[in-house]
Amino acid sequence: MDTKNMGFNTICTHLGEIKDEQFKGAISPIYMATSYAFEGVDIKRYPRYFNTPNQEALSKKIAKLEKGEASLIFGSGMAAISTTLFSFLQKGDHIILQRLLYGGTINLVNEEFDKHGIEYSFVDSPTKESFEQKIKPNTKVIYIETPSNPLLTITDIRAVAALAKEKGITTMIDNTFASPVNQNPISLGIDIVLHSATKYLGGHSDILAGAVIASEKNIDQIFQVAKNLGGSLSDFTVWMLERSIKTLGIRVKQQNKNARKLAKWLEKHEDISTVYYPGLKSHPDHELAKEQMKGYGGMLSFELREGLDASKFQKELQLIKNSMSLAGVESTMLTPSLTSHALLTPEERELQGIKDSLIRFSVGIEEKEDLMQDILQAIEKIKIPELEH
Repeated sequence: MDTKNMGFNTICTHLGEIKDEQFKGAISPIYMATSYAFEGVDIKRYPRYFNTPNQEALSKKIAKLEKGEASLIFGSGMAAISTTLFSFLQKGDHIILQRLLYGGTINLVNEEFDKHGIEYSFVDSPTKESFEQKIKPNTKVIYIETPSNPLLTITDIRAVAALAKEKGITTMIDNTFASPVNQNPISLGIDIVLHSATKYLGGHSDILAGAVIASEKNIDQIFQVAKNLGGSLSDFTVWMLERSIKTLGIRVKQQNKNARKLAKWLEKHEDISTVYYPGLKSHPDHELAKEQMKGYGGMLSFELREGLDASKFQKELQLIKNSMSLAGVESTMLTPSLTSHALLTPEERELQGIKDSLIRFSVGIEEKEDLMQDILQAIEKIKIPELEH
């Protein structure tokens, strides 16, 4: 069947699956072998070479979802990010990154790049002009993340991609928060797309994985480094990730719907001081988000009004889990300063606008009324001492 015009949910369900020719099962069989024949075969398969049957098949599905030519699957999001960065940067090279990034990525740059003689610059405002001002003769990569973690700022993908192409610079984007459902950066001119597949691609809080999608040429360049660093994924986890992606479209669309309604509701609540969500008209980047995204995502952040303790509030939640990570079918909340961005210094967090009171809300697929009720009861409980006083 011609897959060129295949719909998103059809791709999720069928493309890149392995047909069970022996028993005619409805799902892909798992090939757990770590040793394959090397004579009389077209492909010399080896798990660390990212080409076992399950790895190879799922890579095709993920590439198609992101409108790329090829992809590689890694053991974690940071394995995908670090391997890709080191594939395009060497001693003496320079990279420009927006400051509003996942804390693990910033920590990688701060702790490892100096050791390897790689220069780097951060831009505080992710505008085309800010990136252009930082370009040097040795600049090789521009790295962005949009929507950003955890403040949901939006970077103009087309503008950054056009600038980089004009200067001969490779562009990379962390598309984890958006997922392929809401945003396809390659269609907007980006060279390389990265995912923590642990999040929306996995979606059930039970696997750890990463993915990178790009042209065949760029993927081959990444592979040459990846096979030496050894960040490949076990075939059982690959199989679980394929299973999870089958429902990606319907999961994320429900999370989009819930998050938008909850963001509007929280914005009007007297005990909430600020809500960060690109789907709100009050968001400074709303028009840009509307232009480059197909949905606004299932992630939002907010701050309680002054006098209400964010940690105590989260401890009182009964349905929403006070939990690490994000993007599962279950709703979770956390404090970024204590988790995703804990590795940053207080000064670095302040530069990003991440307050200790900020709460990141990963909205799940539950009924929105139940989530609202849980938030209300938690707020009322932490207000009791205030009322007694």
